[in-house]
Amino acid sequence: MASVVVISSSPSRISRTAALARHVSDELVREGHAVAEISLRDLPPRALLTADTADPDVAAAVRAVIAADALVIATPIYKASYSGLLKVFLDLLPQSALDRKVVLPLATGGTIAHLLAIDYSLRPVLVSLGAQHITAGRFVLDTHIDHTSGGPVLLDDTARGCVARTTAAFRDALRAAADLEPATDALARA
Repeated sequence: MASVVVISSSPSRISRTAALARHVSDELVREGHAVAEISLRDLPPRALLTADTADPDVAAAVRAVIAADALVIATPIYKASYSGLLKVFLDLLPQSALDRKVVLPLATGGTIAHLLAIDYSLRPVLVSLGAQHITAGRFVLDTHIDHTSGGPVLLDDTARGCVARTTAAFRDALRAAADLEPATDALARA
């Protein structure tokens, strides 16, 4: 099974984005994947803003991303773009940090006007970091997420089905990547 890092980039302590990220993380764990979660809001703000990659917490987060087979990146959408917290963190990653990784972008927002933010603002940055396999992302309206009651995270049946299909496609991509890796390694040795 794959090692997956789930990154939540909401600056809020109680967050719908974090709840969605946890929901997907739980699904991946049930499938048998090794999942580590990084909440960017818990990293030292000064180290993030000053690009202090020597800070132990920041360095550990960067190492986790580099070592992972795959990433789930969850972000709230503000002003038609992903969170500034995510931008600051992505800027700390080496240029090829996402090379050969499967990446699933998730986004939450208050209106469907932000629906295309994954494709128009986040995807180009992920590609610039070397991501070659970015699965279809999912935007979820924040009104469809219950992050406080302890009950089901996704309130809307349609949103629940969409997230389930998106997560299943990501799991399929992880399996396909694992199947390709031995062949790629054999070619590299030849």
